[in-house]
Amino acid sequence: MPFDQLRPHIKPTLLLAYPVVLSQLGHILVSVCDSVMVGQTGKLPLAAVSLGVSVSTVVMIFGMGLSFAITPLVAAADGKRDVSALGHLLTGGVWLSSVAGLVLAGVGFLVAPFLKYLDQPAEVVALAAPWVRVMFLSLFPLMIFQGFKQFAEGLGLTRQAMILSLLANVVNAVLCYALIFGNLGAPQMGMMGAAWATLVARMLMAVLMGTYVLRAKRLAPYRAAATHWLRPAGATLRRLVGLGAPIGGQMMFEMGAFSFSAVMIGWLGATSLAAHQIAINVASVTYMAASGVGAAATIRVGNFRGHGDAAGARQAGLAAYLITFLFMSTMALVLIGGRHRIPYFYNHDPEVVAQASLLLLIAALFQISDGLQVVGLGALRGLEDVKIPSVVALLAYWAVALPFGYWLSTRLQMGATGVWIGLLTGLTLVAGLLLWRFRQHSASLVAPAQASLAR
Repeated sequence: MPFDQLRPHIKPTLLLAYPVVLSQLGHILVSVCDSVMVGQTGKLPLAAVSLGVSVSTVVMIFGMGLSFAITPLVAAADGKRDVSALGHLLTGGVWLSSVAGLVLAGVGFLVAPFLKYLDQPAEVVALAAPWVRVMFLSLFPLMIFQGFKQFAEGLGLTRQAMILSLLANVVNAVLCYALIFGNLGAPQMGMMGAAWATLVARMLMAVLMGTYVLRAKRLAPYRAAATHWLRPAGATLRRLVGLGAPIGGQMMFEMGAFSFSAVMIGWLGATSLAAHQIAINVASVTYMAASGVGAAATIRVGNFRGHGDAAGARQAGLAAYLITFLFMSTMALVLIGGRHRIPYFYNHDPEVVAQASLLLLIAALFQISDGLQVVGLGALRGLEDVKIPSVVALLAYWAVALPFGYWLSTRLQMGATGVWIGLLTGLTLVAGLLLWRFRQHSASLVAPAQASLAR
C-alpha cells in the first residue's frame, strides 16, 4: 500500500498509542522493578522469581485476554454512537473481569503445591511457592482495573490508565525498596516484599481506575445506560466471552510457551534460569511497548469498522504495522549494543551475566517478529477476527517452537540458547502468518465496499 495512504494514520495512531504504551509498560515495569531489586539479594531468589513469574503470568495473561474483548466492542459501538450498547458493555465488561479475577486469584492456592513437580531445583521451588500465592491474589484487583481500563480505552480515553500505571509503579518501587531490604522502618521480607508491594500497587490501580470511570462527567451517558450491575445482559456477556476466550487462549498459548521454556531452562540449573529471567524481563519491556501500538490498532481499526469504513480500517492497521517495525528495529540495535551492560542491573554473578548477554543477543534478533505479531493480533481484534490467530499461536508455539527449542537444547547441547532460538522461530512464524491474515481479511472487506461505490 502506498505510504501516502498510510501517512494520515501515523500521527493519530501515535497519539492514541503513547498513553497505552506507557500504561502497558507500567505492567511490565512492576516485574522489572521486582526482578532488579530481588536480583540484588542473590541468584536463588532471582531464579525463584523467574519460576513464579512463569507460572503466574500464564494464568494472568488469560484473564487479561478475556478483558481485551471489551475494547474492540466498545470501539465499534462508539463508531455507531450506540449509547445503549456501551452501557451494557460497561456493566458486562466490569462484571466479567471481576468474576474472572476472583477465580484466577483462587487458582494460585491450587497451583503452588504443584511447583515441586516441575523438576526445578528444590531450593528455588521453596522460595517460589509463597511468592506465587501472593501474586495470584493480586490478580483480583488487576482484573477489576482491566475491566474499567479496557472500557475507557475503547472510547479512546487512554491517558487515564497511563497516569495510574505510572503512579502504581512509583508506589511499587517505594514498597519494594522498603519491604525487600527492610528500609524506611519496614520489616526485611526479601523477595516476598516484592510480591506484597505488587499486591498493594494493583489494589490502588483498581480503586483509582474504577473511581474515574464511575465519576467522570464525560462518561455519564454510558453510566446512565448501564443497568443491572449484578445481573448484566446475557447477550453482552456471550459476546464478550465469545470474543475474549479466543483472545485469552491465544495469549495463553504464547505466554505458556515462554513459561514452559523457563521450565526447560530451569532443568539446566539456577544460573541458566536467572539468566533467562534477565533476558526475558528486558525483552518484555519492548514487547509491551509494541503491545501498546497493537492496542491502538485495535481501537482505530474497530472504530473505522464501526463507521463502515473498511478502507480506513485496513490503512489504520497497516500504519500500526509500519510504526511497530521501525520501533522494534531500533530496539534491536539498542539490545545488541547494551547486551554486555544490561545484565549488571540485575545481578553480578559472572556466569549469570555471561549467559544473559548471549540470550539478549537472540532477544535482539526476535524484536521485529515479536512486535509484528503483537500488532497483528491487535489489528485483527479490531476486525473481531480472533479464532484463527489462536489456532496459529497454538501450532506455531507448541508444535514448532517448543519441540525445536527442546531438540536444540538437548540433542545439540545448546542449553538455554537452543530454547531461545526455538522461541525466535515460533515468533517469526506467527508474525508472518498474522500479517498475511490481516492483509487478506481486510482486503476482503474493502472489495465489496469499493464494488458498492462503483455501482
